Amino acid sequence: MDGFHDVRFPLAVAFGATGGPERRTEIVTLGSGREERNQRWSMSRRRYDAGTGVRHRDDLQAVVDFFEERRGRLYGFRYRDPLDHKSCAPTDSPSQADQLLGVGDGTQVSFQLIKRYGDTFAPYDRPIVLPVDGTVLVSVAGVAMVEGSDFSLDQGVVTFEPGSVPQVGEAVRAGFQFDVPVRFDTDRLEVSLSRFEAGTIPTIPIVEIAP
Repeated sequence: MDGFHDVRFPLAVAFGATGGPERRTEIVTLGSGREERNQRWSMSRRRYDAGTGVRHRDDLQAVVDFFEERRGRLYGFRYRDPLDHKSCAPTDSPSQADQLLGVGDGTQVSFQLIKRYGDTFAPYDRPIVLPVDGTVLVSVAGVAMVEGSDFSLDQGVVTFEPGSVPQVGEAVRAGFQFDVPVRFDTDRLEVSLSRFEAGTIPTIPIVEIAP
């Protein structure tokens, strides 16, 4: 990933942040009063404000250090979404059956990690490109696969080795933890000290970037 530092934003600050998915929808109201709606983005984009996560002076310094090393908006980085960073429910542990990546045909060797949202009307498959090392569990037809011998992993793409390629009709599933690729959405931080051991940064805008 170009212009990207493979380092995670300070967790202590991220877990106090606010934010979530954003979509772009164009709505036109007709003369009859009816609406026509058009989806401008095929995928959602996450936005966060980490300013609410700064609780004391050490947090403040950690953010300033991190911001300076990223040169503001220049370099992307990993961000742990406090509410959405697992292939399963927030209170569960990932399992090898969490997400269906696809069904084998005997020749396809690569499958993108995804997280599916919804299951009835219009499920959304979100590509996962920054799985957390050591957390990815993969199964084929219910049989656990071993990373390094059965498959390799690169930017969220599971590639099966010869001899482990999913055969026709075999379901490929995975469980994992993941981070979001993001960058700062500002080139300026406004820092203040409210009292001796505490400080604030009113807003730290962070936005998801495309891999």
